[in-house]
Amino acid sequence: MIRTARALALAAVVAVAAGLPAHAVQPDEMLADPALEARAREVSKELRCVVCQNENIDESNAELARDMRLIVRDRIVKGDSNDEILEFMVARYGDYVLLEPPFKASTYALWFGPVLFLLLAGGVAFAFYRNRSAAAGTSGAAAVPPPADLTPEERRRLDALLRDGDGPNT
Repeated sequence: MIRTARALALAAVVAVAAGLPAHAVQPDEMLADPALEARAREVSKELRCVVCQNENIDESNAELARDMRLIVRDRIVKGDSNDEILEFMVARYGDYVLLEPPFKASTYALWFGPVLFLLLAGGVAFAFYRNRSAAAGTSGAAAVPPPADLTPEERRRLDALLRDGDGPNT
């Protein structure tokens, strides 16, 4: 009983720990001033790792993400504001580096691309299955020719068999 309780408690701790974000920031990257480090973490949460694509640079272990974290911290030490740092990173990597890119003509693909792709895939699937069912309805009947009519001789033999019950199996 106690062993089961311990196993359940350990499983709960592991499950909770697995749900927490894994920060890839190394101790040698951190700023000595806690206020500046907190700003760096705040800015990093808004920047996408361009290698991992769906992680912010704080959570990514990619070398490029490390370089981006160091750039953020360097710009903070130089006195840049958070907005200036984000503008610098956008100038260097493009709007895609922002986890929430601005809504403008050059980013329409980022905003509408997934929806358009989903609609296109749905349309292709609908057309495929509609054509497939239509083809099955017409080709199924045409693929099997109707049975040929019995010749007069075959008809007489069948009638005799049915009348007499003297088939080959009796």
